[in-house]
Amino acid sequence: MARPFKCRRIGGPPQADYFKPRGVSMADLPEVRLTMDEVEAVRLADLLGFYQEKAAKRMDVSRQTFGNIIESARKKIADAIVNAKALKIEGGVVKMRQRQFLCSDCRHGWSATIGSGRPPECPICRSRNFRRAPQDGARVGGEEFGRGRESFCRRG
Repeated sequence: MARPFKCRRIGGPPQADYFKPRGVSMADLPEVRLTMDEVEAVRLADLLGFYQEKAAKRMDVSRQTFGNIIESARKKIADAIVNAKALKIEGGVVKMRQRQFLCSDCRHGWSATIGSGRPPECPICRSRNFRRAPQDGARVGGEEFGRGRESFCRRG
């Protein structure tokens, strides 16, 4: 019996979800599909320079699984660049990291997806007097207080 598929934790959605070569019409352009967990693996390993062990822990997967994800992502990116294909980012079984906030006026707590920007006000009392919650994992003086919460796993 196959093992159940485990959600991969990602920092947030990418800023763009489609890339194409210039000068090639969309009608003539084959696509390569890159999942959001593959983008996160490339971000952690290639952009931030994390070793596979540390990157695997950040994504909440085994080192071997991370190695498989990054290998797949690199092959797809190379195929898109070398063979002039479009790169479409979508899908994957992922859970987004959330930031936790706490209103100092009404004591309401809420979460927002990382990458969505700072909320302008408390959703209950509309106060601008709020901060990151201590359990969020916010760094204060270089110390890390927690890991933050993730939303439920969703298939994208």
